[in-house]
Amino acid sequence: MAYLPMTEYETSSPEVKAEYDDQIKKHGRITNMKRTLLQDVPSFKAYMEWYTLYDELVPVFGERAMTIFSYAISTGNTCLICGTFFRKILIDAGEDPDNLELNETEKLLLDFGAQITQNPHTIDDEIYDKLKENYTDKQIVTLIAFAGIMYATNLFNTVAKVPLDEVLYNYINDRKTEE
Repeated sequence: MAYLPMTEYETSSPEVKAEYDDQIKKHGRITNMKRTLLQDVPSFKAYMEWYTLYDELVPVFGERAMTIFSYAISTGNTCLICGTFFRKILIDAGEDPDNLELNETEKLLLDFGAQITQNPHTIDDEIYDKLKENYTDKQIVTLIAFAGIMYATNLFNTVAKVPLDEVLYNYINDRKTEE
């Protein structure tokens, strides 16, 4: 059961309605997490910076690699909503999320994302070395900041007990409980 209520468009302030409308225009719908975050517009906007960083990173790492990175962080944090969301993206692209064939960049980001959630104090030096060999300091900073927002998104969904979006029901990983 949800800990916090989701905002309802009909009873929302003009500022919240504008954010709803913007989300629907950009994404075709508004998620349960976003409806919950809209209890406080500054909090909502802080989390929406995920898209700003994502848009900076896709040209560097590729969209698939960023999906895999986000999936690794979300499943590592056992976030039902985000893990299922990124699983849906992979499945809809014709992938098997449990048996991904990865290129070198995707493997690096999968390992980095997994280690971030296991223990950020003990990330392998090999990961840092590969990042430094191939990417600028700015790109690495953006990647780590993105990981922080992804981690925070997982935390928000879990702590607030945001209900799984109905569009994700058919994508739940039956092989692993993500609660």
